[in-house]
Amino acid sequence: MTMKMRKKRRREMKTVMMKAFRCCRISPLRRARDARPAADAGQIRSDRKRSGRKMGAGIGKGPRVGIRTRDAQSATDSIDIRPVKVCLCPYLPPHPLDVSTCLYIVQHPAEESRVLRTVPLLTVCLPPEKCKVFIGRRFSEDRYPELASVCKDARTLLLYPGAAAENLEDLSADFTATAHNVILIDGTWSQAKDMFLRNALLRMPRQVQLRSASSSQYVIRTQPNNMCVSTLECAAATLAITENNRAIQEVLLKPLQALCSFQLQHGAQIHHSKEHLIRNGQYNKIMPKNKRKIRRMQKLITNQNI
Repeated sequence: MTMKMRKKRRREMKTVMMKAFRCCRISPLRRARDARPAADAGQIRSDRKRSGRKMGAGIGKGPRVGIRTRDAQSATDSIDIRPVKVCLCPYLPPHPLDVSTCLYIVQHPAEESRVLRTVPLLTVCLPPEKCKVFIGRRFSEDRYPELASVCKDARTLLLYPGAAAENLEDLSADFTATAHNVILIDGTWSQAKDMFLRNALLRMPRQVQLRSASSSQYVIRTQPNNMCVSTLECAAATLAITENNRAIQEVLLKPLQALCSFQLQHGAQIHHSKEHLIRNGQYNKIMPKNKRKIRRMQKLITNQNI
């Protein structure tokens, strides 16, 4: 047998072994995909790519379940496959919360590939018509007519901090008398800033911010400063104000607290904010040389608004 034939045979054997490995690994997901409607097959493919890459996607062994979906037809399907002992379903409300405020989440595409996200937890806690997610970097009126009409509505608020933002707690609007829409930007702070500045639609609504936000309970992900919170926490605080019901915030934060608790029990570390690390001399990364970035670091230390 020549060298060329031996190499060809090795390649064929390697291909066969890889196909067998993939089939063994994704067979449960493939069965779940077959049980779903055809429109949801793309979601299963993205779940298959994410499974097993980061901590939390494969904690422990044994049978796996996932966060339940809102569709009764696919009640046994999953959004994120998780082992039974770290299943989040017991921490979700038995029925979607009855709210009048409608949330519109514009999500950066990079967030979709993260395993430990908070938006899936939010979507299963609220009715589908009260929490809608739009994924993309640029949002034009032609491609997103529904989002455009919401942005032009006088009852729509954009939750994004800034010098021009009003405090949501100080608004004189009667949220209980008229249903309002709230737009949230989901992504890292640099991604959110880029999306806000590059999309004219997002600058149309009235801009608001949370005046008194407590420290983030999303301790498995690093925040820029102590006042920054996750998308789920923003939504929970907003709904508590607009619905005039503080119990809503407790219900929405319950699955987030369980998620962080499970991760910490299985080896994850508590992530302090960048502000906390700099103040206590624990920031191990190389300090930037760019003057603009240095000024941002100084603002974190002096606790100024960025």
